[in-house]
Amino acid sequence: MRVALIMTIDLTDQFTTGTASDIDALFAGRTTPADFDTLTALESEAIHIFREVAGEFERPVIMFSGGKDSTVLLHLAIKAFWPAPMPFPVLHVDTGHNLPEVLEFRDRLVQRHGLRLVVASVEDYLADGRLQERADGIRNPLQIQPLLDAIGDNRFDAVFGGARRDEERARAKERIFSLRDAFGQWDPKRQRPELWNLYNGRHAPGEHVRVFPLSNFTELDIWRYIAREDIELASLYYAHERSVFNRDGMWMTPGPWGGPGDGQELETRSVRYRTVGDGSTTGAVLSDAADNQAILDELTVSRLTERGATRGDDRVSEAAMEDRKRQGYF
Repeated sequence: MRVALIMTIDLTDQFTTGTASDIDALFAGRTTPADFDTLTALESEAIHIFREVAGEFERPVIMFSGGKDSTVLLHLAIKAFWPAPMPFPVLHVDTGHNLPEVLEFRDRLVQRHGLRLVVASVEDYLADGRLQERADGIRNPLQIQPLLDAIGDNRFDAVFGGARRDEERARAKERIFSLRDAFGQWDPKRQRPELWNLYNGRHAPGEHVRVFPLSNFTELDIWRYIAREDIELASLYYAHERSVFNRDGMWMTPGPWGGPGDGQELETRSVRYRTVGDGSTTGAVLSDAADNQAILDELTVSRLTERGATRGDDRVSEAAMEDRKRQGYF
């Protein structure tokens, strides 16, 4: 039996996640008939999913990396419950190898919207010996244990993520509601049907459900939605001059994770990031696209996915992402 979620909202209450002018700007001009297009359909689906989870689960949380997809995810969550405050905390797994622009943006957004931030730190696990640094210096795979511990310690039963089906073949297999077992692992054979947008959140004690409201967005849809909603992003998504070096066809930024190796020269180039991840394995692309329209123009002629072009950890093997997902990764 399905139970509908009914919310009674006092419209006189102040919206606690921003000023009145912020909210007016957020929603101004979004309801004209011309707006009811593909983006509006995708937005409506995502908002429906957020409200469905709010009515079905006890302790949801939103994964937030500071990247474009998780920023759109947060924007949609705020919109889904406005004028009430967004009812979920946000969870960030900090590898210790984040680019500084990402952390600055994360903290600014959390403060602006009055959110509760939960941070799971890979550095803490390395410091006390629960994890060991990898020989290649890449920390993306090291996020799995801190993530699963944060979910268990906080008893989160639904975890929103910003993954999209067009990103990678393993993510294309996954349902919008994706059951994880008591060890946080994903079994493709336990996928549940989602006919007519009916979602099954049933889970046993100790299990949880990963929820992906952006599943049906493409990268181009995300950028079109960012442009339409005028969503602020971390500055590194737009073209800027940066000291980078070329490694395996990717333009990498030097940092605590290391710098140019033998035969690699540090250069100043105009670059931007298409995706945000661990600084040791996430590269930039050469670009002069400094605004949303320029990025949209650039993407319409691109033949490479964002992960294929800029994520070294996805180049390990064709099944690299699926292997990590089976262990508990997003």
